[in-house]
Amino acid sequence: MRDKFVTRFAPSPTGHLHLGHAFSALQAWHAAREADGRFLLRIEDIDKGRCRPEFEAAIMEDLAWLGIAWEEPVRRQSDHFADYETALDTLRAQGLLYPCFCTRREIADEIAHSPSAPHDLPGPKGPDGPIYPGICRDMSAHQIQIKEGVGAAYALRLDLEKATALLKQQGDWPLRWQEGGGAPVKADPRSLGDVVLARKDTPTSYHLAVTVDDALQGVTHVIRGEDLFHATHIHRVLQALLGYPAPRYIHHPLIRDARGRRFAKRDKAETLRSLRQGGESPEAIINRLGNLTGG
Repeated sequence: MRDKFVTRFAPSPTGHLHLGHAFSALQAWHAAREADGRFLLRIEDIDKGRCRPEFEAAIMEDLAWLGIAWEEPVRRQSDHFADYETALDTLRAQGLLYPCFCTRREIADEIAHSPSAPHDLPGPKGPDGPIYPGICRDMSAHQIQIKEGVGAAYALRLDLEKATALLKQQGDWPLRWQEGGGAPVKADPRSLGDVVLARKDTPTSYHLAVTVDDALQGVTHVIRGEDLFHATHIHRVLQALLGYPAPRYIHHPLIRDARGRRFAKRDKAETLRSLRQGGESPEAIINRLGNLTGG
């Protein structure tokens, strides 16, 4: 039996936290406290080329400075690759994965020369860029063997058409999720296409890892920025395929600067670290966030 209310804040240690991160963390933490629930901190560090231990330490220091407390131990994705491999094995056994050997240039060229390709479907674009046009989807076993034999780099993609057909056959379609206190949202994963779930050198991707982590940690409420609303379409598909319960979702508005731009890690003047060093207090930061949202 899952706990009544469990939520999380899941940053990547690729830089210092900015005001947008602070707002999201505070939203989740306050929600957990109001519900007498649990608040988890997860470190999403699957990108070993960009993640740094010093940024992880800074994340925890900044959150503690804001007055946010979390449960221990902290889950680090890089410590749990075996969990993602298990999920991949389940999807592989269902015949839903295929290797993609395309470079970004090859994908872009294919899209440019295919005006009726799937990227013309309505809806938001996924975090991986333009929707993949399916170049490698029907590659033969012999062709795959040749590519693998020469050590070609590849990504493992979800065959969305097969996945949808399977869910329909099982009576699990259409999929929906509960968004805040409103009406259920119908999932339309076509807007993301055959997403990447792993790569040759990394046994997971954001979509797979976050889905597995939320299920294994018993997360009941996912509170995150509205920029990730579109990702929920594919996360619902993965939850259904892997037999995971669907959490409730709250996608909050993004915090923006005075010029209307989203805060980003490259904006060093707006990181919590720089604001702290400039003499701002936690209370001042929280008040500032309230003013930015009209709260």
